[in-house]
Amino acid sequence: MKESRGTRAVFAAAAGIVRPVMNLMISRTWKGFDKLPAGGFILCPNHVTEIDPLVVGHAVYSNKRYPRYLAKESLFKVPVLGFVLRKTGQIPVARTSAGASESLLAARRVLDANGVIIIYAEGTLTRDPELWPMRGHTGAARLALQTGAPVIPMGHWGAQDLFPRYAKGVKLFPRKRVTVNIGDPVDLDDLRGLPMTRSVLNEATERIMRAIANDVAELRGEEAPEVLWDPAAHGQAIKGRNFERRPASDESEGK
Repeated sequence: MKESRGTRAVFAAAAGIVRPVMNLMISRTWKGFDKLPAGGFILCPNHVTEIDPLVVGHAVYSNKRYPRYLAKESLFKVPVLGFVLRKTGQIPVARTSAGASESLLAARRVLDANGVIIIYAEGTLTRDPELWPMRGHTGAARLALQTGAPVIPMGHWGAQDLFPRYAKGVKLFPRKRVTVNIGDPVDLDDLRGLPMTRSVLNEATERIMRAIANDVAELRGEEAPEVLWDPAAHGQAIKGRNFERRPASDESEGK
Protein backbone atom coordinates (compact mmCIF):
# COMPACT_ATOMS: atom_id res chain seq x y z
CA MET A 1 0.00 0.00 0.00
CA LYS A 2 1.53 3.29 -1.07
CA GLU A 3 1.28 5.73 1.81
CA SER A 4 1.24 9.51 1.50
CA ARG A 5 4.14 11.48 2.87
CA GLY A 6 1.86 12.97 5.54
CA THR A 7 0.64 9.55 6.68
CA ARG A 8 4.18 8.22 6.89
CA ALA A 9 5.24 11.29 8.87
CA VAL A 10 2.44 10.94 11.45
CA PHE A 11 3.05 7.20 11.80
CA ALA A 12 6.76 7.87 12.30
CA ALA A 13 6.08 10.57 14.90
CA ALA A 14 3.63 8.39 16.84
CA ALA A 15 5.96 5.40 16.65
CA GLY A 16 8.85 7.57 17.78
CA ILE A 17 6.96 8.25 21.01
CA VAL A 18 5.24 4.92 21.63
CA ARG A 19 7.91 2.38 20.66
CA PRO A 20 10.72 3.63 22.97
CA VAL A 21 8.29 3.71 25.90
CA MET A 22 7.07 0.18 25.12
CA ASN A 23 10.65 -1.06 24.80
CA LEU A 24 11.44 0.33 28.25
CA MET A 25 8.47 -1.45 29.80
CA ILE A 26 8.71 -4.82 28.06
CA SER A 27 11.17 -7.22 26.55
CA ARG A 28 9.65 -8.60 23.39
CA THR A 29 9.74 -11.49 20.96
CA TRP A 30 8.07 -11.37 17.55
CA LYS A 31 7.47 -14.81 16.02
CA GLY A 32 6.23 -15.92 12.61
CA PHE A 33 6.11 -12.54 10.88
CA ASP A 34 7.60 -14.12 7.78
CA LYS A 35 4.15 -15.69 7.30
CA LEU A 36 2.51 -12.33 6.60
CA PRO A 37 1.28 -11.93 3.00
CA ALA A 38 2.79 -9.22 0.84
CA GLY A 39 -0.69 -8.02 -0.14
CA GLY A 40 -3.64 -6.94 1.95
CA PHE A 41 -4.82 -9.08 4.84
CA ILE A 42 -6.98 -9.10 7.95
CA LEU A 43 -5.06 -9.59 11.19
CA CYS A 44 -7.05 -11.01 14.12
CA PRO A 45 -5.30 -10.91 17.54
CA ASN A 46 -6.59 -12.07 20.91
CA HIS A 47 -7.67 -9.34 23.32
CA VAL A 48 -6.62 -9.51 26.98
CA THR A 49 -5.92 -5.92 28.06
CA GLU A 50 -6.52 -2.32 27.01
CA ILE A 51 -2.91 -1.87 25.89
CA ASP A 52 -3.16 -4.68 23.31
CA PRO A 53 -3.44 -2.20 20.39
CA LEU A 54 -0.10 -0.67 21.41
CA VAL A 55 1.56 -4.09 21.57
CA VAL A 56 0.07 -5.28 18.28
CA GLY A 57 0.73 -1.98 16.53
CA HIS A 58 4.32 -1.99 17.79
CA ALA A 59 4.86 -5.50 16.41
CA VAL A 60 3.24 -4.80 13.03
CA TYR A 61 5.00 -1.46 12.51
CA SER A 62 8.33 -2.99 13.55
CA ASN A 63 7.85 -5.45 10.70
CA LYS A 64 7.43 -2.63 8.18
CA ARG A 65 3.65 -2.68 7.78
CA TYR A 66 1.22 0.11 8.69
CA PRO A 67 -1.48 -1.08 11.12
CA ARG A 68 -5.08 0.06 10.58
CA TYR A 69 -7.68 -0.62 13.24
CA LEU A 70 -11.44 -0.53 13.29
CA ALA A 71 -11.74 1.85 16.25
CA LYS A 72 -14.67 3.22 18.23
CA GLU A 73 -16.00 6.41 16.66
CA SER A 74 -15.83 8.22 20.01
CA LEU A 75 -12.02 7.93 20.05
CA PHE A 76 -11.81 10.19 17.01
CA LYS A 77 -13.28 13.03 19.08
CA VAL A 78 -10.51 12.91 21.69
CA PRO A 79 -8.06 15.81 21.28
CA VAL A 80 -4.67 14.83 19.82
CA LEU A 81 -5.61 11.13 19.71
CA GLY A 82 -8.36 11.86 17.21
CA PHE A 83 -5.93 13.79 15.04
CA VAL A 84 -3.45 10.90 15.05
CA LEU A 85 -6.18 8.36 14.28
CA ARG A 86 -7.47 10.37 11.34
CA LYS A 87 -4.04 11.16 9.92
CA THR A 88 -2.90 7.53 10.11
CA GLY A 89 -6.01 6.28 8.32
CA GLN A 90 -7.64 4.43 11.20
CA ILE A 91 -11.28 3.51 10.57
CA PRO A 92 -14.08 4.79 12.83
CA VAL A 93 -16.85 2.34 13.67
CA ALA A 94 -20.29 3.78 14.38
CA ARG A 95 -23.02 1.85 16.16
CA THR A 96 -25.59 2.46 13.42
CA SER A 97 -26.07 -0.01 10.57
CA ALA A 98 -25.15 2.66 8.04
CA GLY A 99 -22.01 3.50 10.00
CA ALA A 100 -20.99 -0.14 10.21
CA SER A 101 -21.45 -0.53 6.45
CA GLU A 102 -19.30 2.52 5.79
CA SER A 103 -16.60 1.12 8.09
CA LEU A 104 -16.53 -2.13 6.12
CA LEU A 105 -16.28 -0.19 2.85
CA ALA A 106 -13.35 1.81 4.24
CA ALA A 107 -11.69 -1.41 5.41
CA ARG A 108 -12.18 -2.92 1.97
CA ARG A 109 -10.41 0.04 0.37
CA VAL A 110 -7.42 -0.53 2.66
CA LEU A 111 -7.30 -4.22 1.75
CA ASP A 112 -7.62 -3.46 -1.97
CA ALA A 113 -4.57 -1.20 -1.60
CA ASN A 114 -2.58 -4.08 0.00
CA GLY A 115 -2.94 -2.68 3.50
CA VAL A 116 -3.39 -4.34 6.90
CA ILE A 117 -6.70 -4.27 8.77
CA ILE A 118 -6.60 -5.32 12.43
CA ILE A 119 -9.86 -6.61 13.89
CA TYR A 120 -10.42 -7.87 17.42
CA ALA A 121 -12.95 -10.55 16.53
CA GLU A 122 -13.98 -10.91 20.19
CA GLY A 123 -15.27 -7.33 20.07
CA THR A 124 -14.01 -6.54 23.58
CA LEU A 125 -11.59 -7.85 26.21
CA THR A 126 -12.04 -11.55 26.80
CA ARG A 127 -14.39 -12.49 29.61
CA ASP A 128 -12.76 -15.89 30.06
CA PRO A 129 -11.46 -16.13 33.67
CA GLU A 130 -8.25 -17.73 32.38
CA LEU A 131 -7.88 -15.10 29.63
CA TRP A 132 -8.33 -17.53 26.73
CA PRO A 133 -9.89 -16.12 23.56
CA MET A 134 -13.65 -16.24 23.78
CA ARG A 135 -16.47 -16.61 21.28
CA GLY A 136 -16.09 -14.11 18.44
CA HIS A 137 -18.30 -11.72 16.50
CA THR A 138 -18.78 -12.16 12.76
CA GLY A 139 -17.33 -8.85 11.49
CA ALA A 140 -13.90 -10.21 10.56
CA ALA A 141 -15.43 -13.25 8.86
CA ARG A 142 -17.87 -11.09 6.92
CA LEU A 143 -15.10 -8.80 5.67
CA ALA A 144 -12.92 -11.77 4.72
CA LEU A 145 -15.69 -13.50 2.77
CA GLN A 146 -16.76 -10.28 1.06
CA THR A 147 -13.27 -9.31 -0.04
CA GLY A 148 -11.43 -12.61 -0.41
CA ALA A 149 -8.69 -11.22 1.86
CA PRO A 150 -6.72 -13.78 3.90
CA VAL A 151 -7.27 -13.86 7.65
CA ILE A 152 -4.10 -14.13 9.72
CA PRO A 153 -4.51 -15.14 13.38
CA MET A 154 -2.24 -13.62 15.99
CA GLY A 155 -1.68 -14.78 19.53
CA HIS A 156 0.15 -12.65 22.10
CA TRP A 157 0.87 -13.18 25.77
CA GLY A 158 2.45 -11.13 28.52
CA ALA A 159 0.85 -7.71 28.07
CA GLN A 160 -1.71 -8.62 30.75
CA ASP A 161 1.13 -8.79 33.29
CA LEU A 162 2.08 -5.20 32.50
CA PHE A 163 -1.47 -3.88 32.48
CA PRO A 164 -4.01 -6.39 33.85
CA ARG A 165 -7.48 -6.43 32.36
CA TYR A 166 -9.38 -3.29 33.42
CA ALA A 167 -6.59 -2.28 35.81
CA LYS A 168 -6.04 1.30 36.97
CA GLY A 169 -2.30 1.35 36.35
CA VAL A 170 0.71 -0.48 34.95
CA LYS A 171 2.91 -2.92 36.86
CA LEU A 172 6.38 -1.96 35.72
CA PHE A 173 8.53 -4.20 37.93
CA PRO A 174 9.86 -6.67 37.26
CA ARG A 175 10.11 -5.89 33.55
CA LYS A 176 7.59 -7.96 31.62
CA ARG A 177 8.12 -10.15 28.56
CA VAL A 178 5.61 -10.03 25.72
CA THR A 179 5.60 -12.55 22.91
CA VAL A 180 3.63 -12.10 19.70
CA ASN A 181 3.02 -15.13 17.50
CA ILE A 182 1.71 -15.07 13.92
CA GLY A 183 -0.24 -18.16 12.89
CA ASP A 184 -0.96 -19.72 9.51
CA PRO A 185 -3.75 -18.19 7.40
CA VAL A 186 -7.20 -19.43 8.39
CA ASP A 187 -8.60 -21.81 5.77
CA LEU A 188 -11.88 -20.31 4.56
CA ASP A 189 -11.64 -21.47 0.94
CA ASP A 190 -14.64 -23.80 1.12
CA LEU A 191 -16.80 -20.96 2.49
CA ARG A 192 -15.89 -18.33 -0.08
CA GLY A 193 -18.55 -17.89 -2.74
CA LEU A 194 -21.30 -19.42 -0.58
CA PRO A 195 -24.35 -17.34 0.39
CA MET A 196 -23.37 -15.33 3.46
CA THR A 197 -25.83 -16.99 5.82
CA ARG A 198 -25.61 -16.89 9.58
CA SER A 199 -24.34 -20.48 9.66
CA VAL A 200 -21.56 -19.69 7.16
CA LEU A 201 -20.50 -16.59 9.12
CA ASN A 202 -20.58 -18.52 12.39
CA GLU A 203 -18.47 -21.32 10.93
CA ALA A 204 -15.90 -18.86 9.57
CA THR A 205 -15.81 -17.02 12.90
CA GLU A 206 -15.35 -20.26 14.83
CA ARG A 207 -12.37 -21.18 12.63
CA ILE A 208 -10.81 -17.75 13.15
CA MET A 209 -11.23 -17.86 16.92
CA ARG A 210 -9.98 -21.44 17.13
CA ALA A 211 -6.84 -20.48 15.18
CA ILE A 212 -6.22 -17.54 17.54
CA ALA A 213 -6.73 -19.81 20.56
CA ASN A 214 -4.23 -22.31 19.17
CA ASP A 215 -1.64 -19.56 18.71
CA VAL A 216 -2.18 -18.43 22.30
CA ALA A 217 -1.93 -22.05 23.49
CA GLU A 218 1.46 -22.36 21.82
CA LEU A 219 2.71 -19.32 23.72
CA ARG A 220 1.26 -20.48 27.03
CA GLY A 221 2.42 -24.07 26.65
CA GLU A 222 -1.08 -25.27 27.46
CA GLU A 223 -4.07 -26.79 25.69
CA ALA A 224 -6.73 -24.32 24.61
CA PRO A 225 -10.27 -24.99 25.88
CA GLU A 226 -12.32 -27.34 23.75
CA VAL A 227 -15.22 -24.91 23.84
CA LEU A 228 -14.45 -21.20 23.78
CA TRP A 229 -15.97 -19.06 26.51
CA ASP A 230 -19.42 -17.65 25.73
CA PRO A 231 -20.28 -14.62 27.92
CA ALA A 232 -24.02 -15.03 27.31
CA ALA A 233 -23.93 -18.60 28.60
CA HIS A 234 -22.34 -17.34 31.83
CA GLY A 235 -24.68 -14.40 32.37
CA GLN A 236 -21.99 -11.84 31.57
CA ALA A 237 -22.44 -8.47 29.90
CA ILE A 238 -20.84 -8.08 26.49
CA LYS A 239 -19.75 -4.50 27.20
CA GLY A 240 -18.45 -2.60 30.22
CA ARG A 241 -16.05 -3.17 33.07
CA ASN A 242 -18.63 -4.71 35.40
CA PHE A 243 -19.25 -7.69 33.15
CA GLU A 244 -18.97 -10.17 36.06
CA ARG A 245 -21.79 -8.55 37.99
CA ARG A 246 -24.90 -10.72 38.03
CA PRO A 247 -28.04 -9.39 36.32
CA ALA A 248 -30.26 -7.32 38.60
CA SER A 249 -33.07 -9.88 38.30
CA ASP A 250 -30.78 -12.57 39.75
CA GLU A 251 -29.69 -10.36 42.64
CA SER A 252 -33.27 -9.43 43.51
CA GLU A 253 -34.20 -13.11 43.66
CA GLY A 254 -31.24 -13.92 45.92
CA LYS A 255 -29.65 -16.24 43.36
